[in-house]
Amino acid sequence: MPKSTSGNRCRLTTQSQALHHFATYKGSTQSQRHIKPLHWYVACRLVLEGGFRPEQIRPRPPIVLEKKRDGHHLRFVEEVANASEATVLGGLKTKKVDVVVDKPGIGPVLAISCKGITGAFRNLTNRMEEMIGECTNLHLTYPALVLGYLFLVRANPQSALGRPGSKQLAFNDIALTEDYKPQASIERYHAALCRLAGRRSLRNDISAYEAAALVMVDMREASRGEILSASFPNSEADLGIEEFFNTLYRRYDERFVLAAPELKPLTKRLMWSSSSALLDRGELTTLGYCVRLDGALPGGV
Repeated sequence: MPKSTSGNRCRLTTQSQALHHFATYKGSTQSQRHIKPLHWYVACRLVLEGGFRPEQIRPRPPIVLEKKRDGHHLRFVEEVANASEATVLGGLKTKKVDVVVDKPGIGPVLAISCKGITGAFRNLTNRMEEMIGECTNLHLTYPALVLGYLFLVRANPQSALGRPGSKQLAFNDIALTEDYKPQASIERYHAALCRLAGRRSLRNDISAYEAAALVMVDMREASRGEILSASFPNSEADLGIEEFFNTLYRRYDERFVLAAPELKPLTKRLMWSSSSALLDRGELTTLGYCVRLDGALPGGV
């Protein structure tokens, strides 16, 4: 786990580190420190799995791209990283967006809004209004922008009610019933997310995201910080995190590579050399996804 979420640098962060931090963070959520490692994980994943240049991502990951005779190499350089968010011009107002890929001469091409909720699930309807407004605002200026919404939920079980701890849980903070099924408020939010995701064409509704994910984070002591292994969400196509990233890559390739072959030298996602120095780092053995190596991965362009 990154030693601190303070400071001004994005850290090399894995999925398990980001989710464990979200599950165990005990400070105020208003500071956004509970969700910052998720931003860093997404930024790093867009490089390692997505094939995007690290210098074109905000927050800037601690990764440097070096082009050598045998391909594109990645190297860890802590000093180049920063944690600043990109400010994107919206149709109604400028908006700071959690993670943005910005292509020189084109503008923002892919962006991900990362949110999380630790309790008070009755307020989920307010989240819906916020996400619709953010999506519409950004798509008004950039209808081609591939926009994703990644949402974490602390899956507090009903058995946690009344349990001694630093923060006493109320009934409204409970995500799962006694038989480990989601509370009605979370089911309604899940259904609404399904309706607001899946935008494929530039002519589709600008209030819809290209992809969305709902991640239930296990809060049981033995598996705290893992993605909850249960029937909800019930499939990878149903707001799962793997399908989330795969969909974002597909929409990006369709709009900025396949539809504009003359821009391919600028927009094509890169493959990384398997001999990259970055890949020798021990923390990368538990990424939870595959690095985009040397043209070996299917499905890309």
